[in-house]
Amino acid sequence: MGDMTNSDFYSKNQRNEANHAGEFGCTLQELRSLMELRGTEAVVKIKETYGETEGLCRHLKTSPTEGLAGTAADLEKRKLIFGKNFIPPKKPKTFLQLVWEALQDVTLIILEIAAIISLGLSFYQPPGEGNEGCGTATGGAEDEGEAEAGWIEGAAILLSVICVVLVTAFNDWSKEKQFRGLQSRIEQEQKFTVVRGGQVIQIPVAEIVVGDIAQVKYGDLLPADGIFIQGNDLKIDESSLTGESDQVRKSVDKDPMLLSGTHVMEGSGRMLVTAVGVNSQTGIIFTLLGAGGEEEEKKDKKAKQQDGAAAMEMQPLKSAEGGEGDDKDKKKSNMHKKEKSVLQGKLTKLAVQIGKAGLVMSAITVIILVLYFAIDTFVVNKKQWLPECTPVYVQYFVKFFIIGVTVLVVAVPEGLPLAVTISLAYSVKKMMKDNNLVRHLDACETMGNATAICSDKTGTLTTNRMTVVQAYVGDVHYKEIPDPDSVPAKTLDLLVNAIAINSAYTTKILPPEKEGGLPRQVGNKTECGLLGFVLDLKQDYEPVRNLMPEEKLYKVYTFNSVRKSMSTVIKMPDGSFRMYSKGASEIVLKKCSRILNAAGEPRIFRPRDRDEMVKKVIEPMACDGLRTICVAFRDFNSSPEPDWDNENDILSDLTCICVVGIEDPVRPEVPEAIRKCQRAGITVRMVTGDNINTARAIAIKCGIIHPGEDFLCLEGKEFNRRIRNEKGEIEQERIDKIWPKLRVLARSSPTDKHTLVKGIIDSTQVEQRQVVAVTGDGTNDGPALKKADVGFAMGIAGTDVAKEASDIILTDDNFSSIVKAVMWGRNVYDSISKFLQFQLTVNIVAVIVAFTGACITQDSPLKAVQMLWVNLIMDTFASLALATEPPTEALLLRKPYGRNKPLISRTMMKNILGHAVYQLTLIFTLLFVGEKMFKIDSGRNAPLHSPPSEHYTIIFNTFVMMQLFNEINARKIHGERNVFDGIFRNPIFCTIVLGTFAIQIVIVQFGGKPFSCSPLQLDQWMWCVFIGLGELVWGQVIATIPTSRLKFLKEAGRLTEKEEVPEEELNEDVEEIDHAERELRRGQILWFRGLNRIQTQIEVVNTFKSGTSFQGALRRQSSVTSQTQDVTNISSPSHVSLSNALSSPTSTSAAAAGHPRREGIP
Repeated sequence: MGDMTNSDFYSKNQRNEANHAGEFGCTLQELRSLMELRGTEAVVKIKETYGETEGLCRHLKTSPTEGLAGTAADLEKRKLIFGKNFIPPKKPKTFLQLVWEALQDVTLIILEIAAIISLGLSFYQPPGEGNEGCGTATGGAEDEGEAEAGWIEGAAILLSVICVVLVTAFNDWSKEKQFRGLQSRIEQEQKFTVVRGGQVIQIPVAEIVVGDIAQVKYGDLLPADGIFIQGNDLKIDESSLTGESDQVRKSVDKDPMLLSGTHVMEGSGRMLVTAVGVNSQTGIIFTLLGAGGEEEEKKDKKAKQQDGAAAMEMQPLKSAEGGEGDDKDKKKSNMHKKEKSVLQGKLTKLAVQIGKAGLVMSAITVIILVLYFAIDTFVVNKKQWLPECTPVYVQYFVKFFIIGVTVLVVAVPEGLPLAVTISLAYSVKKMMKDNNLVRHLDACETMGNATAICSDKTGTLTTNRMTVVQAYVGDVHYKEIPDPDSVPAKTLDLLVNAIAINSAYTTKILPPEKEGGLPRQVGNKTECGLLGFVLDLKQDYEPVRNLMPEEKLYKVYTFNSVRKSMSTVIKMPDGSFRMYSKGASEIVLKKCSRILNAAGEPRIFRPRDRDEMVKKVIEPMACDGLRTICVAFRDFNSSPEPDWDNENDILSDLTCICVVGIEDPVRPEVPEAIRKCQRAGITVRMVTGDNINTARAIAIKCGIIHPGEDFLCLEGKEFNRRIRNEKGEIEQERIDKIWPKLRVLARSSPTDKHTLVKGIIDSTQVEQRQVVAVTGDGTNDGPALKKADVGFAMGIAGTDVAKEASDIILTDDNFSSIVKAVMWGRNVYDSISKFLQFQLTVNIVAVIVAFTGACITQDSPLKAVQMLWVNLIMDTFASLALATEPPTEALLLRKPYGRNKPLISRTMMKNILGHAVYQLTLIFTLLFVGEKMFKIDSGRNAPLHSPPSEHYTIIFNTFVMMQLFNEINARKIHGERNVFDGIFRNPIFCTIVLGTFAIQIVIVQFGGKPFSCSPLQLDQWMWCVFIGLGELVWGQVIATIPTSRLKFLKEAGRLTEKEEVPEEELNEDVEEIDHAERELRRGQILWFRGLNRIQTQIEVVNTFKSGTSFQGALRRQSSVTSQTQDVTNISSPSHVSLSNALSSPTSTSAAAAGHPRREGIP
């Protein structure tokens, strides 16, 4: 985002301000400076200038309870004066910039230089032209017309280079466009709740204006700056702005300033929006970055886009943190990148190996050609080097050089990175339809290797539609909803009040959208279930809430994962206090000393009564898969007023009103999805905050555990006891004893989830490293989502914080979408293997033909331009054709590949070498005896600038035909026989094969001199196609040979163990390694540029990766990791340094001040 645009923006605003300052009681400038203040300063300033927040609301012409009127004219005016809630993104690269980047490829530059020299020499007529003394320089075959045509080869090479560059640039451009599209879709999806005209509505973040009254709640990412005007227990994590990891408590009279880009960790409330877009704190920082970004521009390679479902409008795109910019930049982005995606690691390694081989081959080719020519001319024929002959010799050398470069061009697989990108981009686009919104490209491919999924229960495996189905009221256990008349009136009245008042007022039950549908549940689903219970008892909660509006609540203890309960205190008309509580039944019942009996009167409730109740009521409910909630109350005297901060005293001596059993039915499609996972070799584990009996019952319904199997179901406490040693430190070997059998972890805290995920990932007891996917929705799932190889956040129920930490967002919150992600991930892996199999065959054959041809006949049978057509154009198209194969259910029938499985399996190696043998045999046969077979002139040993021969054209044509048919063979990599299976499901593939065929006909018949082709007769064409078709037959022959016999075949492209640096170390060293390699291996610069292509593709991945907002380094400087987690990290045996705990990406951890789960009250 340029500095220019900003200054224009401000000057325009200043002008507007002058005109409109009269309409509102404060200017943009005043509000901006107000938001710079913090804490008490801000309170004092508001008091002095506006007289309390009400005064500020009047100045901004808004009402703290009703909000803005919401008329279009008023909103427009506000946008005009105070700006829109939108930060203009950095301009995308223009097509020309992308062209310029594509031109930076070293191999292309070498080709361009060679072509230009060749062009220059062809126009230079040496004086010794007719001189027979200059060796075999001028053969008899050359007539006048041909001498003039010498420039054609140079021009043709330049032209094909231009083609390649345009194709590359176009690919990059469409890729960038696609991601911008995806980004804007994420932006539009982010909504925020505001009050307008007394109605609570959700509007897109970009629509928020200054003066809006926004409702903030646990898990929100604030989209604009504002002032806190009412609420309870609000705690904010401001580490993204300040770098302080402690949560900041907000209150109206002490610290009312709420800043954009910060996360709400606890509580709820309302804020008055005072600054939006570029004027908010986030916007201001970004503007500074934008200005600095102009100088950075030069180094910066790609505008990294802010990732994910975070407040996209709010959090600007990354500006000062480029993709493959200079090393310093890369370091920043690497710090919080998960370790290099498995596939990229394997591909990079493979490309390096191939690049080295190509470099060696091309160098040897050039040396042999030059030596042969020199010895032949000066030693055997004893020619003198005459000055007038120099240009002729130079022309020869240039020709040799071009041949060498061509060998190199063919050897380096440029199509590889392209295939990866196309495959990933295509999958991502298609996964949108399967309800997977992919935020980090490589997550898609990692998902294919997943070996374990740790899933939440609520909302993922279940429908998250809570309904009360059983109740224990007045000493009676009702198996269905009781008749209101059978419940004592006193109890009923208390019950309705307790549920209506002691739940978030944002939770409501609305009439169904369609006739005959289910009522809509808005807000916390557990509370919706309780409100539904009130309605089922033929009562209404609205009048109760109207009598006791939210502002009048005396004190609220909001729900969080440590308390596992929620309480609200109200002041009674006589001045005394009453507190209503609800929460997990075993926790609340421990605090109850009385219970309401059948007459609605309290009776003593002793510990032994409680144990009996647990056995008779709670366990049977839990075993039916119900979540049990206890509702209770307590009365306090008005004087002395209790010490509300002493929570332990307040939350004791309660009177139990009732215990209800809430059912959350399993989603109908889940058992089938879990069966598919298990068949595909993926273990599904359930991690939930619920009671262990409830969890076990649901796990059986889902098919996670089958009766009679050997498995573990643990509670969080027991799990912790088993994995910690005497000192309370977590030990990896203890975790290793547990996790293979663990299927259900109940009553777990967010830290347990993180520990489990980390334990499984770090485990070395199974031969292949586990790849773990995790689903989460609550703010407290942040650390686990970050730690996992793939984090899935819930699109509907998930909080912004969870989405921020995730790699893939499930837009329908459904477990069966995860199975689709696995299918797509495996498909990506297979697509790339297919392409590799095809590409390497082309490479091996082309390099060997060029090399041996050059050594034996002093001239490559495949000319430079032809090689470029085969290599670059066919690679590009083939990568498109093979990378877009749609996935099939069959992909779910095999086990996951795992991390150290090589890219090229034995079967693929067999295919590659087998086909190479076939192709080489035929090409060499044609090269050495082809002229006799077809009764044509031999094309071997032709002089410089001689016209193209039919002989060499046939070789070229046969070569291309074999590649075309081998492309069909490449569709299968596991040795299947039917290579045509499902070919029509992929229209792109069919189009490309036919298209390439058509272009080939044009090149051969009309390519003439530039392509060194002479037109062929029909019978010659038939032979070429026939030899090509032989590929399909040969493919069947190869499939017959059992791979197990071919022990000598090596696999290639595997990541060895030692290269898998643990994430922690990887962060620090990754840069040094890259740098050192660059220094060490100057010679391999060629393949490094080949890799640059890969990096260019990786940048796209990065576009989505390292999900952060603007301030790059600033933002990730410190995590919200609570102190306890740092401590556990130090003491755990896995050598995690403290610095790592601190630099871990903005994860939010609930270790110290546990945060409320959306799971409601377990």
